[in-house]
Amino acid sequence: MDQDDASVGPASGPVAVGVRFRPAGKIYEFDPGPLILRRDDRVLVETERGPELGTIAVTARPLSKPRALQRVIKKADARDLGREDQNFQRERDSYRSALEHVRGSGLPMKLVKAERTFDGTKTTFYFFAEDRVDFRELARTLAQSLGTRVEMKQIGARDEAKVAGGLGVCGRELCCSSWLREFEAVTVKMVKEQGLALNQSKLAGQCGRLKCCMRYEYQTYLELKRGLPAPGSRVECVKGDGVVVRQNILKRTVVVRRAEDGIEVEASLDDLVTRRADA
Repeated sequence: MDQDDASVGPASGPVAVGVRFRPAGKIYEFDPGPLILRRDDRVLVETERGPELGTIAVTARPLSKPRALQRVIKKADARDLGREDQNFQRERDSYRSALEHVRGSGLPMKLVKAERTFDGTKTTFYFFAEDRVDFRELARTLAQSLGTRVEMKQIGARDEAKVAGGLGVCGRELCCSSWLREFEAVTVKMVKEQGLALNQSKLAGQCGRLKCCMRYEYQTYLELKRGLPAPGSRVECVKGDGVVVRQNILKRTVVVRRAEDGIEVEASLDDLVTRRADA
């Protein structure tokens, strides 16, 4: 039996299952009680917002330290899934209605998504704005129009892309909306270390920030660059002494411009005798 499908019985002591509410969302721990749950099972759980549908992402595991957890109410049945589909349709309708109100209000904000609680008592609207926005009047109008409690959540550019989803230039679904749980800093230094040109149009993702994938091979490039003389270094080489003009990181070679004739030659680390003292 696959380890992820294995279940821990009640006699194993307190256990928890990991539940995810979005495809690339954070995983939360819940008490499964007597239920035997497998990965990808749909479940109804207790949350601070009331009952919500989620998906088992991590099967039952012993708790390292006993603590109170909210519980899994039951496995989702056809009725629950049908209600979820109805909520999706109402979310689309709420989004369209809210979009008209936003345009009419003239507020400098971009509506990203509407999200409805499972019991239908509350609708959350996610929006992006460069600055703080006074949305109180808009929230009151939407609550009266929709007949539910309304919460407005301002999110950043990266969160906007995560919530909205889409395809990257690679042709795949955005990392942030498909599997990436947490955002980590991506810096210009990481781009430079990989020898990429600082072209904003090619380096920016859908969010307008540096692509998250700039992090993925950063450590590999650092490892490959270790030991390579930096551009501008003077080196002694079996192919002729000279100055390093550039590095070929993936090949672990450097291009040396020979002092004797100005010709550029490619040299591996084995070709380099030593770095000159005046480098």
